[in-house]
Amino acid sequence: MKSHERYARVIELFREHMPAPSTELHYADPYQLLVAVILSAQCTDKRVNMVTPAFFEVFPTPEALAAATAEQVFDKIKSVSYPNNKTRSLMGMARKLVEDYGSQVPDDIDSLMSLPGVGRKTANVILSVVFGRAAMAVDTHVFRVAERIGLTTRSRSPLETEKKLVSGIPEEYLATAHHWLILHGRYVCKARKPECAECFLSEVCRAYPRFMREAKAATALRENR
Repeated sequence: MKSHERYARVIELFREHMPAPSTELHYADPYQLLVAVILSAQCTDKRVNMVTPAFFEVFPTPEALAAATAEQVFDKIKSVSYPNNKTRSLMGMARKLVEDYGSQVPDDIDSLMSLPGVGRKTANVILSVVFGRAAMAVDTHVFRVAERIGLTTRSRSPLETEKKLVSGIPEEYLATAHHWLILHGRYVCKARKPECAECFLSEVCRAYPRFMREAKAATALRENR
């Protein structure tokens, strides 16, 4: 299957089976999503959604967060991964928003990436989800799923994966494709044990034959013991 054919069929199948994907992070405005995405690094969205309601009660605006102490911020996020680092990132992000951007979340990637705690992935999430831009955020799920399916080949970095996906996916589907790939990686194409038998992409997935061979071999080994 040629690359453009695989992209076209993958998009067709996702549109059929996952017509309206969206972020699983809960938020009410750009500031809240920015906080949530920073907190979600190496942490589950479920855990972040448990933490943010109480966080936003105390820090409803960038100004409130910028004026907080490290102890106050840490106390509200201590159950997420790497709370010390994220406390510093959140406080630095809020101060820069207030001082440099009039407390408004910027809508360009360079300005977003100037904020503490905001890398390219987080910036692209904000651009696509909040501002509706044709941006492709690449996290571990996107990186893994794109490679397994065959949308990318031997990518060496998230940026390389991003460039390949942007070149292969029509602009109107880029923001949606980010959610397709994340959710598929989270619930079906899992890192350690992909649910290949339940995958609607099996007909186009480059890794499907190998995973099924390995599964059959493992089953046969168990039965022969």
